[in-house]
Amino acid sequence: MNLTKYFHDFKSKRILIVGDAIIDTYLWGEIHRMSPEAPVPVVDVAVNQNDSRLGGAANVALNLKELGAESILCTVIGNDNRGIIFEQLMQEQGLSLEGMLISNGRKTTTKTRVIADNKHQLRIDEEDTYPIKVENQFYNLIEKLTHNIDAIILQDYNKGVLTETIIEKIISLANSKNIPTVVDPKKQNFLSYKECTLFKPNLKEINEGLNTNPDINNFSEIEETTSKLRNIISAKAILLTLSNKGIFLNTRSGSKIKESTTSNVIDVSGAGDTVVSVAAMCLACNIDFEELAILSNIAGGIVCEKVGVVPITNKELLDRAKKLLDV
Repeated sequence: MNLTKYFHDFKSKRILIVGDAIIDTYLWGEIHRMSPEAPVPVVDVAVNQNDSRLGGAANVALNLKELGAESILCTVIGNDNRGIIFEQLMQEQGLSLEGMLISNGRKTTTKTRVIADNKHQLRIDEEDTYPIKVENQFYNLIEKLTHNIDAIILQDYNKGVLTETIIEKIISLANSKNIPTVVDPKKQNFLSYKECTLFKPNLKEINEGLNTNPDINNFSEIEETTSKLRNIISAKAILLTLSNKGIFLNTRSGSKIKESTTSNVIDVSGAGDTVVSVAAMCLACNIDFEELAILSNIAGGIVCEKVGVVPITNKELLDRAKKLLDV
């Protein structure tokens, strides 16, 4: 594996991300007592111990930027105060706003996580999940932004941005232009991503999407399930994330499992975003599926060692890959 060349090539790529944008807000504090009102802990939030970060498809865009690529996020946000905050966060990170579409009356999705004693204690979601009402306008924007794009990521959180029509049109457009597509799905529209290049569910999502329940420790059952999925949606590859078990790769030429590269799992938030970001970069650089799985697995392991949704850098991934692969 020519890591130096791969990571150098990352910096010349342009990746389009289409999907649900989220603001991840964090409240940090300490627990010293239980509430007298209910059997729940009381979190004392310290002064100035709260912050907001880019999440969802926006976190993917940030991951790609940190890996060295030019990332363009195409999403729909609301005309609310959260929407203003979201655009400010994008600008602070040096990310383009050219793919932003504002929908009147829609909430900008916000997830507030309460972190105390180095643990994720609670999450509060504020969102609208109905399908976007600006479908035609949104697709026209996507089509305009596919010029000189090396890969497209469809990042689905079931918040309404990726409708069945949008999904089908994007993949058809990408295939007509020979642009690889990477999908990070959720239950709704799970089987709508037909003819995509790489489909990356986790075990919960594949179980819900196919109404199945393979044994995570049984290679044959996992292989049978991923082969079934690959054939149903006519994807070139399935990259199944298995949490602390690693990643399972299924292609037309066979299946392989890549064991997790970390034993220090603190928080899995954002790991899927990082895996799909690295996978898209690899496809953009014409890296084969097996090496793609190796690098994506390493990247996911790094994120799981951190608290909260945090992107990884080009250097961080390169250094870890060199150490683990002894190259």
